[in-house]
Amino acid sequence: MIKYFQLLPKTNIDFIGLRKIFFVLSAVIMAACLGSVIFKGMNYGIDFTGGTVMQVQFKNTAGIADIRAALNAQGLNADIQSFVGKNAFSVKVKGSQEDVNETAGKIETALKSLNIPFEVEQADFVGPTVGSHLAKKALFAFVLAMSAMVIYIGFRFQNIIWGAMAVVALFHDVLLAAGVFSILRIEVDLVIVAAFLTIAGFSVNDTIVIFDRVRENMKLNPKWDLKQLLNLSVNETLSRTVITSLTVIAATAILFAMGGDVLRNFSLAMLIGLISGTYSTVTLVPGLVYQWTKDGVSAAGADDAPAQPSSYEHPKKKNKKRY
Repeated sequence: MIKYFQLLPKTNIDFIGLRKIFFVLSAVIMAACLGSVIFKGMNYGIDFTGGTVMQVQFKNTAGIADIRAALNAQGLNADIQSFVGKNAFSVKVKGSQEDVNETAGKIETALKSLNIPFEVEQADFVGPTVGSHLAKKALFAFVLAMSAMVIYIGFRFQNIIWGAMAVVALFHDVLLAAGVFSILRIEVDLVIVAAFLTIAGFSVNDTIVIFDRVRENMKLNPKWDLKQLLNLSVNETLSRTVITSLTVIAATAILFAMGGDVLRNFSLAMLIGLISGTYSTVTLVPGLVYQWTKDGVSAAGADDAPAQPSSYEHPKKKNKKRY
C-alpha cells in the first residue's frame, strides 16, 4: 500500500466564525495604507516624473554594480540599463528639466571615478509623458481585468456576489502592497506596476480553487448551510493553498535576497502581495461571501439565531453517510 507524505495535517478551523476578527484587522491595515497613499503619496520613479538620461559607451568592460556604487557615492539613485553585446549603459536619474546639466555633470564625475575610459553618446531630459501614458493603460487594464473577473466568477458559479467579493480581496492585496511602498518611500516605476497586476492574478487563482470546492460540496451535501460548506471547503483546500503559496514565496524571497538592486523592489512587491493574497483568500473571501449572501444568512438562521460553538467541528464527523 502506498503511503503519501502529508506536509500539513487536516484542519477544522472555524474561519467563518472568526470572520469579524479578520474584518477588523484588515480594516485597520487598509486604513493605514490608504491614508499613507492619500496623504503621504507615492515615491514615483523617472517613468512618472521625468529626469536625466545619459547613454555612455565604455572602452573596456564595466559592471553595473561598480557603476551603481560610483553613482551612489555622488548621491545619485539611478536606474541603470545595459545593452546586450556592448559595453554601453543607459543611466537614468530622476529630476527636473532645469537640473539636467547639473545631474549630467554628477554622472560624469561618478563614472570617471571608475578609471575606465568612456564616451558620452547622449545626455538629455526625458519627460513623464510616456510613463504617464503607460500608467493610464495599466490602470485601464487593471479595471478591465477586475470587471472580467466579476463576470467570469459570477457566470461560472452562478453568483455575482462571489465574483464581487473576490475582487474586493484583490483590491485589499494591491492596496496593501501600494501602502507599504508609500510608507517606506520605495520608488514606484512601471516594473512595480506590473508586480501589482501580477499580485491580482495570483490571488484570484486560489480563490477560484476554494469556490470550486464549495460548489462540489454543495452537490454532495445539499442540506448543509453555507457556513458549514465554506468552512469545510476552506479547510479541505488549506493545505494546497499554503503549500502552493510557500513554494512561490520561497522562490520570490530568493530573488529578493540575491537578485540585486534591479529585482529587489519588484520581488518585495511580489512578496507582500503573495503573503497578503494567501491571507485574504483563506480568511477574507469566505467571510465576505457568507456575510453578503442572503441565502447564507437565512440558512444559518439570520442574526438572531443561537450562536454556534466557537470550536468548529468537521461536518463529516457528524454525518457518517458516504456520498
